[in-house]
Amino acid sequence: MSSTSSHVGPVVGVVGAGQLARMMQQAAIPLGIELRVLANTQDESAAKVIVDTRLGDYRDLAVLRDFAAGCDAVTFDHEHVPTEHIGALTDEGVQVHPGADALVHAQDKAEMRRRLTAFGAPCPAWRAVETVADVEAFAAENGWPVVLKAIRGGYDGRGVWVCDDRSEAAEVVATGIPLLAEAFVPFQRELAVLVARSPHGQGVSYPVVETVQENGICVEVLAPAPGLDPEDAAQAQRIALKIADELGVTGLLAVEMFETADGLVVNELAMRPHNSGHWTIEGARTSQFEQHLRAVLDLPLGSPSLTAPYVVMVNLLGGDDPAIFKRYEHVMAHDPGVKMHFYGKEVRPGRKIGHVTVLGTDLDDARARAKHAAVYLTTGEYT
Repeated sequence: MSSTSSHVGPVVGVVGAGQLARMMQQAAIPLGIELRVLANTQDESAAKVIVDTRLGDYRDLAVLRDFAAGCDAVTFDHEHVPTEHIGALTDEGVQVHPGADALVHAQDKAEMRRRLTAFGAPCPAWRAVETVADVEAFAAENGWPVVLKAIRGGYDGRGVWVCDDRSEAAEVVATGIPLLAEAFVPFQRELAVLVARSPHGQGVSYPVVETVQENGICVEVLAPAPGLDPEDAAQAQRIALKIADELGVTGLLAVEMFETADGLVVNELAMRPHNSGHWTIEGARTSQFEQHLRAVLDLPLGSPSLTAPYVVMVNLLGGDDPAIFKRYEHVMAHDPGVKMHFYGKEVRPGRKIGHVTVLGTDLDDARARAKHAAVYLTTGEYT
């Protein structure tokens, strides 16, 4: 369906109708911004709550042209739109953020590594590989295990293989997927930095956070990253802001990093609101969703400062029991400070269906509260 009413405020078109677009709607309302989303079906997360929902294939340039008509800016809640289509829209005068020249570095891992290496961002040793012999040659220089990554399309642990030897690498190469080989990084923990950059070049950085991963999926985010040396935190923010500037990013940029004994190493990039920034809805003066909307409309950026000494976000992953809403009462009564966010998705095992956020003055206490809420909501068990 689509809206036929006249627009009062600016219109931002969001290609994709997942939970990121859904949470952008919450930020858009007080700013007077009207969102339009391009969905595959009316059952998608954002399509259920945004009036101006258009149905169509984001891979079709004609669909994108029609969708963008009347929008003050167009942005994305995923990174799969063909780069050539984004370039065509820009050439026709559509304000697309981020633009094709930037977004390609979040779509193509080989292009990302080439560009980051060129301007001195800290990266692991890497090489594009096509054969098992290529992987063996890389391992001869950098050692096993070798991390093989799909150059395009991988996320949430998909498209990443840690290979201990030739036989494991051969299985991955046999899939025919275009691959990148990276040296295995013996990291101490994973960090993420979220920055925003506007078209006129203003940039801000949120505090560095620690992300906790299980099976390639982020399960918990701690803000700020506990025990991180202030100099290392400042360096991580400088790296992220430099990447945003060098690549010409407009909107949000999430830079996932490894903390190692020898310093920081850039792992992945995302050019959109990111799971590592969901804590900002309650935990920052300006949420990542509001910040992204400000940036793509070239408005002054908001304060990224914390609203509490510690913020903990825990993802809700679907389990075998879908009766989550029957457990609201316990969580609300047990801890009125817990904030719950659901994405309007059908519950399936392992699927991200929402998150909980807890603010506090003691990190261990905040983590325990958030974990209790998440475990009970998804399993009905007490921690």
